[in-house]
Amino acid sequence: MSSDDDEELAQMRAQRQARTGVPSLTALRQRLAPQQQADGEEDPADDVGPSTTGAAVATESTRAFDVMVPVEEADTEDMVGPAVPPADSDAEDGDAWDGRGTGEPDEEQDPYRLPVTSEVALEGQGKVVASLDVDHSGSRVVAGSRDYSVKLFDFNGMKSDMRSFRSVEPFEGHPVHAVSWSPTGDAFLTVTGSAKIKVYDRDCILRGETLQGDMYIRDQKNTKGHVSPCTYGQWHPTDRYTAMTSSEDGTVRVWDAWNVAQKTVIKPTLKKPGRVKVTTARYNSDGHIIAAGLENGTIQLWDVKGKFGTSAAVGQVLPPKPQMVAKQDWSYVSGGGRSVYGAHADQSEITSLAFTRDSTTMLSRGADATLKEWDVRRFKTPVHVWEGLPADNATTQVALSPDERLILTGISAGRDGSGGALLFFDRQTRQLVRRIAMPASVVAVQWHPKLNQIMLGVGDKKAGSVRILYDTTWSTRGVLQCTGRKPRPKDAFDFQAPLVIHTPHALPLFREDKPGGKRKREKDRMDPIKSRAPERGSAADLGVGTGGKIGVTGGTLLTQYILKNQGMLRNPADEDIRASILRHAGKEDQFNQFTKAYEKTQPERIFAKEEEEEGSDKDE
Repeated sequence: MSSDDDEELAQMRAQRQARTGVPSLTALRQRLAPQQQADGEEDPADDVGPSTTGAAVATESTRAFDVMVPVEEADTEDMVGPAVPPADSDAEDGDAWDGRGTGEPDEEQDPYRLPVTSEVALEGQGKVVASLDVDHSGSRVVAGSRDYSVKLFDFNGMKSDMRSFRSVEPFEGHPVHAVSWSPTGDAFLTVTGSAKIKVYDRDCILRGETLQGDMYIRDQKNTKGHVSPCTYGQWHPTDRYTAMTSSEDGTVRVWDAWNVAQKTVIKPTLKKPGRVKVTTARYNSDGHIIAAGLENGTIQLWDVKGKFGTSAAVGQVLPPKPQMVAKQDWSYVSGGGRSVYGAHADQSEITSLAFTRDSTTMLSRGADATLKEWDVRRFKTPVHVWEGLPADNATTQVALSPDERLILTGISAGRDGSGGALLFFDRQTRQLVRRIAMPASVVAVQWHPKLNQIMLGVGDKKAGSVRILYDTTWSTRGVLQCTGRKPRPKDAFDFQAPLVIHTPHALPLFREDKPGGKRKREKDRMDPIKSRAPERGSAADLGVGTGGKIGVTGGTLLTQYILKNQGMLRNPADEDIRASILRHAGKEDQFNQFTKAYEKTQPERIFAKEEEEEGSDKDE
């Protein structure tokens, strides 16, 4: 190759490098050498974003050599390397994907593998879905809405129309604040605006209902249940016979879910006398810690492992024997525990709490538009605070990803018409890594570890729905089983019997007898048309067995034949009714059988004289 050819080739390489911005192979190797030498070592000062050591370096180098160069350009060491993606999506230049839902990020661009590429909506709620929960196996979803209803969805039997198979209204006129499955998935509890809670089985059949306490008893430890509306509730993570609720009466109560009876009353510690609403409560992963958030911004923790509390019957003034009441067989906890006063702004509700699996970190979501991370071991000041997260709903939740690398929470829709969104924060970098826009406020949030699907409760005052985010590659079962099932199309010849409603206590005017009743059968038996009785013949046709009775004629058929021929047996149908009436004409003056007694004593009839009215005499 001549010098002119070398100069022309070098000029072409320089033009290509300036056009694509790709360094030479030697420069690329020099750039990757320090990272390959480190091989897993990370600098604490540069601990931001996903690590690029180890497998990440291998992925980066592999991506750099994906495209093969022409054979004629591969004969020297300084040949131009392969073309790389544009600068806006090149991880080497530091311009990583912004995570705002623009485009479809692949596995290399999204190191968190968020299952958000597909979405399904479970419609049917009239207002915002304030709470939802998925059972441990991931086969059923229970959702509670502000329209007072609780709906149950079954992934194993649901079609692509995404309809619920059960719907129930626990308490009429009370919005649903929380729903929670038992650890075995055989029952779930519902917490509404009522002072009572209800427990349903897996098929939405009522199992039991708690008692309401006496509102005139001042000391809450002496009441058998909540006296004010409930705010939140959760089943114990490991004990299928224990559940917990919070209420506006300022208490957290632990229940025996099997007998639906109260076990423990927990009263938070306050700085001054009074009653402060408990807006939310939460178990940790093993159920040994209960955390509660108060309306004044306080967060308190109690260790409930083993036996705890004092018997409520200790120190009680016993009534006289004639007025003896049942013994208070529950315990109570007053004070104690760890507290953080002013964790959130005063008079702004703490909407949700969440623990990590090791119970060393706790997250709190407040109506003051903040999300805070706490170290339970140094429970004084928050580790980090995220601000500018509006939460207009009293049950806006916070959750963690299955690997606990990400924090999930929803924000409310703006008054300017902007919708809500689901936000993902990295726990290590404290940065926003993804924002998923939604048409309305996002309230309930849950990421199921087995299904790898994210369930959201979305809605406003007009409509609500359960949104499920999933990925066809990384998600399993769950809603993926339903998307391919088409519901049976309706046919013009389909028939369904009308629904019959029986009202036994209705007024007599509107009462209808049940079909097949004894009285109705007897009444129909007397009706010749309904009973299809044969028509009766003439008197001459009467014989043995007439009318279903034997011997009603008093004679044989031969006797009837002789009497009929001699004219002694008349047929009633042949009798002249007019002639039989006129034969009594002109016999008015004759005594009949009713006046025969006067034939000798009073042969001449004497009739009563007409009496003049008294008023007519006076007028004359």
